[in-house]
Amino acid sequence: MSSNDFITLFFLVAAVLIFFQLRSVLGRRTGNEKPPRDLYTPRDAAPAEAADGGKVVTLPRRDATTEDEDRFAAIDAFAAPGTPLNESLRALNKADPAFSPKEFLNGARMAYEMIVMAYADGDRKTLKNLLSREVYDGFDAAIGERESRGDKVKSTFVGIDKAEITHAETKGSEAQITVRIISQLISATYDKADVLIEGDAENVAEVNDLWTFARDTRSRDPNWKLVATESEHE
Repeated sequence: MSSNDFITLFFLVAAVLIFFQLRSVLGRRTGNEKPPRDLYTPRDAAPAEAADGGKVVTLPRRDATTEDEDRFAAIDAFAAPGTPLNESLRALNKADPAFSPKEFLNGARMAYEMIVMAYADGDRKTLKNLLSREVYDGFDAAIGERESRGDKVKSTFVGIDKAEITHAETKGSEAQITVRIISQLISATYDKADVLIEGDAENVAEVNDLWTFARDTRSRDPNWKLVATESEHE
């Protein structure tokens, strides 16, 4: 036997011995082995049953109670659950799911400033877009009387100290919300001879108002309009 044949026979015998050793250590596959465990899956997680050949996983559905709690969370932050105001706001939200007390108050603050300044400036165009027909007629008449006397109003809007919802109700499809607004304003009225006849041109006055806004919950128009005004006096 040549040296080459001896080397070939040696490696063949070594390969056979290594095969049998690995077989004894690793074991045999019988076809009944468990699949390898996914290390990223919790031990107590049950395999999801698929509705379509293992391709679709059905997610758990949120129950109605949880949806209502999420839906009314913002309302509960403004009015304590169980109070008449809370119930009224919830009823309004059911009629108009897009309603948010926070967003409404932000809009009411902006509308208040715009209306106050538009009235002082005699800006009827702006007022017409923000007021109901009845309230607009009253503002228009007051502006007309002021203009007929030659009076002028000079106002500076300082800011709003507080704005809070005090009442809400839904009549049919119409929702109404009353807001108490405490603002700071400098306002002075002068006659045609530029003589101060009302207000104060230098000092800031605190103004307390109760304004009621309304909108049709069936309308695509999201804007609220001022439908009633009332001044509070301490």
